[in-house]
Amino acid sequence: MRVRVTVPATSANLGPGFDCLAVALDLRNEVEATLSDRPQVDVAGEGQEVLPRDEGNAVYRAAQRVAEQAGARVAFAFRCTNRIPLDRGLGSSAAARVAGAAAANRLLGSPLPQEELVRLTVDLEGHPDNAVAAWLGGLVVAVQDGDGRVCWQRVTPGRFPSVVLCVPELRVPTEEARARLPAQVSLHDAVFNTGRAALLVAALCNGDFHALGVATQDRLHQPYREDLIPGFRDAVHAARQAGAWGAALSGAGSTVLAFCPPERAPEVGEAMKRALWRHGVHSRWMASSVDERGVLLEDVAGGGGTWDG
Repeated sequence: MRVRVTVPATSANLGPGFDCLAVALDLRNEVEATLSDRPQVDVAGEGQEVLPRDEGNAVYRAAQRVAEQAGARVAFAFRCTNRIPLDRGLGSSAAARVAGAAAANRLLGSPLPQEELVRLTVDLEGHPDNAVAAWLGGLVVAVQDGDGRVCWQRVTPGRFPSVVLCVPELRVPTEEARARLPAQVSLHDAVFNTGRAALLVAALCNGDFHALGVATQDRLHQPYREDLIPGFRDAVHAARQAGAWGAALSGAGSTVLAFCPPERAPEVGEAMKRALWRHGVHSRWMASSVDERGVLLEDVAGGGGTWDG
């Protein structure tokens, strides 16, 4: 048996929703998997020069965790086609873990329910936003309660704005970005973010995209991380000047995300690219949309066997 899984990129935080808001995007990694007599991971595309090709790969580690939970002693072979850039704040690690868990669960006969698979991948990620959005698609609000249980709601607006991603040639490992954050923040900043996170969800649900300029503002993480991305503030300002409703750091960065009308996407993308270039940062931009499908999984005819890596 062989299965194919595709998982969307995700953008977390969206400005004020630190570690609790995320949206899935129409950029997908693809993984084919089969049971094998030995661990094997073949990688093509983004990260092919640096990602492990053994049990150390995030795809394999997630699959192994599913096998352990199911009480199965098996090995897997994976063929990964990566389209999500690494360490750019687009959920590459969540996509890998979700793909590995989904594939392994199907190959083992689906012993774990989705709720358990979500919890497992959230545990591996360390925070729920990207993983839940990757599983479910669309816009999600995801938190963990005091016992570590994952609670989520999938928000379903009637329509979404277009999304423009400006992706610098600059990797920002999540661990480095998190190390910049303070252990405590002021009540004033907490209130600032709480209001804007609520406004962001309401604005997206109501289709009042003009509110996104205020709703994407943040004081909890972006001010502490922006020096990792030279020109970040200028890129946000340039996006707004070019017609974007709002812009923010995607996840921990380095990607800058902008919400805009579809016809303004080229101007917004070029404006952000020029702004970063003035600070010596090369980048590329892409127009995207919100992916409402989440994980897609199918059995592949003629499955079985392994691949030469």
